[in-house]
Amino acid sequence: MKPDSSKLSSAVRLALSIGAAAIAGVARSAEGPTATGNAEQLAQTFETIVVTGSNIRRVDTETANPVITIERAAIERSGKVTLGDLVQDLPAVTGPYTNPRVNVGGGTGASTVSLRGLGADRTLILVNGHRYLYGDVNAIPAAAIERIEVLTDGASSVYGSDAIGGVVNFILRTNYQGAEFAANYGISDRDDGQRVGYHFVFGQSTDKGSILAGVDYNKFESILASNREFSKNAVYYYYGTAQVNGGVRATPAGFIQLPEQLRKQFGCPFAATLKTLGQISNPPRLEDFRCFHPATDLYNFQSLALELTPQERSSLFVVGNYKLTDHVEAYAEYFHNKTQSAWQISPSQINTFGGGMVISAQSYYNPFGVDYSADSFIFRTRSLGNGNRIGNYSTQVDQATAGFKGEFDDGSWQWNAYFNYGHANALYHTSGYIDVSRLGPGLGPSYKDAAGNIVCGTDPVVGGTGPIAGCTPFDLFDVLDPGTVAALDAASGNKFTNTVYVERSVVAEANGSVWSLPAGAAQLAVGVSYRKESGQTIPDALQVQLDICNTSTDCVPPTVPIRGAFDVREAYAELLIPLLKDLPFASALNLTVGDRYSKYSNFGNTNNTKFAIEYRPVDDLLLRGTVSAVFRAPTISDLYAGNSAGGGSAIDPCFGLVGTNAACVGVPGDGSFQPVPDPITGMTTNGVAAINKGAIPAGSPIGPEIGKSFDWGFVYDPRGLPGLSVGADLWRVYLDNVVGRLSLQSILDLCYLENGGPYCHLIHRYTVLGDLHAQLQYVVDPIGNLGRIDVKGTDLNAHYRLPATALGNFALNFQATYLDRFANDPAPGLPGDVVQEYAGHYTNLFSASNSANYSRWKALANVNWNLGAWRAAWTLRYIGKFKVGYARLDYNESACDNGLNGPPGCELKYGGSVYHNITAGYDLEQFNTRIDAGIDNLGDKSPPVIYMGNTANGNVDANTFDTIGRFYWARVTVKF
Repeated sequence: MKPDSSKLSSAVRLALSIGAAAIAGVARSAEGPTATGNAEQLAQTFETIVVTGSNIRRVDTETANPVITIERAAIERSGKVTLGDLVQDLPAVTGPYTNPRVNVGGGTGASTVSLRGLGADRTLILVNGHRYLYGDVNAIPAAAIERIEVLTDGASSVYGSDAIGGVVNFILRTNYQGAEFAANYGISDRDDGQRVGYHFVFGQSTDKGSILAGVDYNKFESILASNREFSKNAVYYYYGTAQVNGGVRATPAGFIQLPEQLRKQFGCPFAATLKTLGQISNPPRLEDFRCFHPATDLYNFQSLALELTPQERSSLFVVGNYKLTDHVEAYAEYFHNKTQSAWQISPSQINTFGGGMVISAQSYYNPFGVDYSADSFIFRTRSLGNGNRIGNYSTQVDQATAGFKGEFDDGSWQWNAYFNYGHANALYHTSGYIDVSRLGPGLGPSYKDAAGNIVCGTDPVVGGTGPIAGCTPFDLFDVLDPGTVAALDAASGNKFTNTVYVERSVVAEANGSVWSLPAGAAQLAVGVSYRKESGQTIPDALQVQLDICNTSTDCVPPTVPIRGAFDVREAYAELLIPLLKDLPFASALNLTVGDRYSKYSNFGNTNNTKFAIEYRPVDDLLLRGTVSAVFRAPTISDLYAGNSAGGGSAIDPCFGLVGTNAACVGVPGDGSFQPVPDPITGMTTNGVAAINKGAIPAGSPIGPEIGKSFDWGFVYDPRGLPGLSVGADLWRVYLDNVVGRLSLQSILDLCYLENGGPYCHLIHRYTVLGDLHAQLQYVVDPIGNLGRIDVKGTDLNAHYRLPATALGNFALNFQATYLDRFANDPAPGLPGDVVQEYAGHYTNLFSASNSANYSRWKALANVNWNLGAWRAAWTLRYIGKFKVGYARLDYNESACDNGLNGPPGCELKYGGSVYHNITAGYDLEQFNTRIDAGIDNLGDKSPPVIYMGNTANGNVDANTFDTIGRFYWARVTVKF
């Protein structure tokens, strides 16, 4: 850190600590996040509104739909500058989601939302009730948001595809008068992860209309893994022992397998390495090398990774409306976001194993006298002189909506018609990867000619063929040599991929009273829409040709161009029927029925219905229940996906085979086939990391995911205790025909158990390579409608605004979610199918870089206080205990290095984690200025170490837990 930055950060840290201690306050605002149980927030206006989860306008804010509302005051006082940081704290968000803490498998700067643990693809994101085409909620400018409504119930009958786990609706600010400027600064307790930002908002409102415009900017500096104790080393868990400096054998000094004679000469059990990196003779001599010692020579690749990826966001937004007549209004909404982000990992591995590279025994630079290739001796190194592997993203998102709305029939009916357009453009640039197949004859044979030049080819003086034109030999045993660096650069190069996604939709809808009943007027909402989605991935020529598969853990297959589109026509109707009102034991009883018909160009039609009941036996108590059909249409990526890297791990069912089986072609049937022992540790490899070499052909038929969503709950607002609201909901979602890649284990098991069948052709084994003969080489894992998911749990919430006191106003908020079940059935009805239970577990079955934590309990609580110009808050976020790995052997997921170097059935247990955030603020009314400051992760709590192999991100679950540590921030807001 530069000296001036260090002084500034120290001053900020001191000021914030003193302010926090003096006020003893905490994290979010007195307003919440809260459930909509506090009807006083909106219903006092007696104005009909549309609450997320329904298209019907109502006075009630407590309905059959379980909705959590986060008001603007809560957003401001949290200190969060991106919406993902705020929404991901909610207990209902769990499972597979990403954020900027994720480096491996991330780096896009994106934060996604996974309600009910069902993944971002099954959580619908809306902006002002309109579909948002891009999953990154960080791209939505926080300064433009009035409130956030989170529906924790399936809503396909209301919104169509994707609304399975729930809906997150970002409501834009309107009718703002004046101008506002805010600047913020933050930095971690370790003087890194610096954050700077500002926003400017201007608004003007009249009787005829209003306009709001603004800019929003924020920038986060990266945090190196080496700057955190828990992530500075690669830590593995082998056979019940944590290996702190685990690392890998692909080290810059080299891992060089020795022939038997040289092993004896060196006194080595297996391999040699350079004595001193960067110090080597020309040509290299045996004296330059020594034995490779696993305890000291493994390469710590982890120290060069990131615990927070760099991000820079710039946003522009405009929201306006204008009354054309007393009954017709025109409106428009637009926002633009540009995000620059990146990831970083250690220099590329270079490996003769499986990569098509040969270091000739006759190379001028090879002192060992043997070939190093996939068919002979092992050689591994790392391109240290060429720098780290880096991926840079430049992402632009534009979302625009324009339309007309109005009323008729004396205001009893409202109508709305609009056009919605979304465009996302992501340019992805990678550097630092080496394609060993392009290294060519520079690795030998080579010799020194009569003029003293080192040339490619064989020496004609001893009967060779002479030099090879256009070839320059280089010394791969010295990765810092300029000639070697140049050769590796030539085999690398910068590679670009451009992804474009466009969504267009036209919507017309109306709602109003249809007939009067004794209990009130029945309300109807109807609508029609047309939507077209199109997308393409355009790799450059190098990306199309690239096939870097040095090892199963360092593989980048060719990028296949993707292009596809589909359209959908939909119609919906939703009817609210008041059945009873103001009767004994029936203060109110309402029934809502809804249906949406969707016709897709790529798979046909689907119909999704909803039934919801609201019952108030007394005014204080609401009992509610909803049953609805849900579905998710396959995306363009699902339909047209090409190759992808890395398929995970699996246990080969052919080990110890006696006899024959179609899954084991080429495997000896005498029981002698066994896993290959690790040449260094001697440990038996119980599994194999297989490589995905492709997907199903483009355009192959994939149908929608279909299922049901259930929610039963209550909200209690006792009149005798004003300001108190408590509630609970029991919920369940099940989903059939789940779209995904069939797991490697399932493919192997299905082929083996059926002794043939449609999955056997996906398995490929080595036919040569000595000890590797018949071992798994790669497995093609296709995309299709493959499985079933069943998930259920309970939501709890309580909110209490205490009566005013001389010491100020206090409010308490509490939310919690208990995950009772998350069952994944990858191949229902097929032989060998095993239903795996994720509840209470962290799993990397989705891949170590796209893991998921399904802790049974997650909770969020805050205490809020204000007195005059002062306000403060204290927030506690709880993540419950969880397990890594499974004791059950048939789950094939072990915590001991994911089963690759440890026994199956290895299970680790972890306790719960509590994070404390505090904030405090003061209004300088005479200057129209507000000062806020806070400390996130007050206790500087480190994430639990779950070990490499279970995760690809710094030994920890970076998706779920904080990797930054104690973080100080301050903001100044001036209003004009």
